[in-house]
Amino acid sequence: MYGLTPFEKNFGLFDPFAELDRGFFKDGQRVNACRTDIREEDDKYVMESELPGFNKEDITVDISGTSLTLKAEHSENNDEKDKNGKYIRRERSYGSYQRSFDITGIDADNIHADYKNGILIMTLPKKKPDVPASRRLEIQ
Repeated sequence: MYGLTPFEKNFGLFDPFAELDRGFFKDGQRVNACRTDIREEDDKYVMESELPGFNKEDITVDISGTSLTLKAEHSENNDEKDKNGKYIRRERSYGSYQRSFDITGIDADNIHADYKNGILIMTLPKKKPDVPASRRLEIQ
């Protein structure tokens, strides 16, 4: 696929944390990875990222030069207290995703994003190729 490649951390064989990054399931895919499908259509790419449990307000998409960075961050506190104000149950959860994509060849000014049912759908139109102007040279 032309131009839409995710940046990934790849530290190699000598990274002492490489095993920890794979986690319990040992499948190479991080449990908290933002799974993204990218398909090419005639004049655009369509990128669908799974962000279950996030609200639209928790998600940001930043474009800087030829890089698009998708971030999602959510925290939640559930506190239950008895009538004396002592905790009966207190649970906290935090989740975040961050992923960057190379958008070379994309018309960054016309990217469109929509979030529905835990899926962020972005339409990334391809840049129109610059056609050099033609002119006739006068012979002297």
